[in-house]
Amino acid sequence: MVNLERICILINFKRTNTLLPSTTSLKTEQMTAEHYTPDEKDLSILRLLQKDSKMSVRDISARINLSPTPTHERIKRMEKLGIIKEYTAVLDRKKVNKGMMVICMIALNVHNKKTAGKFIEEVGKLKEVVEFYNISGDFDFMLKILAPNMDEFHEFFVNKLSEIEGIGQTKSIFVMNSIKESVQIL
Repeated sequence: MVNLERICILINFKRTNTLLPSTTSLKTEQMTAEHYTPDEKDLSILRLLQKDSKMSVRDISARINLSPTPTHERIKRMEKLGIIKEYTAVLDRKKVNKGMMVICMIALNVHNKKTAGKFIEEVGKLKEVVEFYNISGDFDFMLKILAPNMDEFHEFFVNKLSEIEGIGQTKSIFVMNSIKESVQIL
């Protein structure tokens, strides 16, 4: 009789043990960023990582009053869902010889998928363009361009940007001073 109880206990434990991981992984696989709503702990993690992406899981867990393992699991889940897109260093552009910032507005001369697609593809290749937006209004696109100086911007504008087919009108706005620049969205 004792042996039967021991066998039943082992079987029940084994059954439970195999069901839990498959249920958990199924839930994670089915979860998408569109259906995910971060709770207050997740938001706290995201705020901390935005301020210092090199912060250790142990430090994050201490600040949000959660043990390291669930903190690590939350971070990995948000990475897998694409909520955390990447970890990066924010540079002082002036100290790396990219002191001139130009906002360039561009209107295409033909409005169709082929022209817009080709324009997007070509601008996406330009290393001087650090941000690139499709906008509404009088212009179709807005580019944030960094260059060492006016001569280098002129060289870029004449020999690279203006050579892309489909450009109808441009307007360049030269940034005199940055009042606020941030990558923190929470």
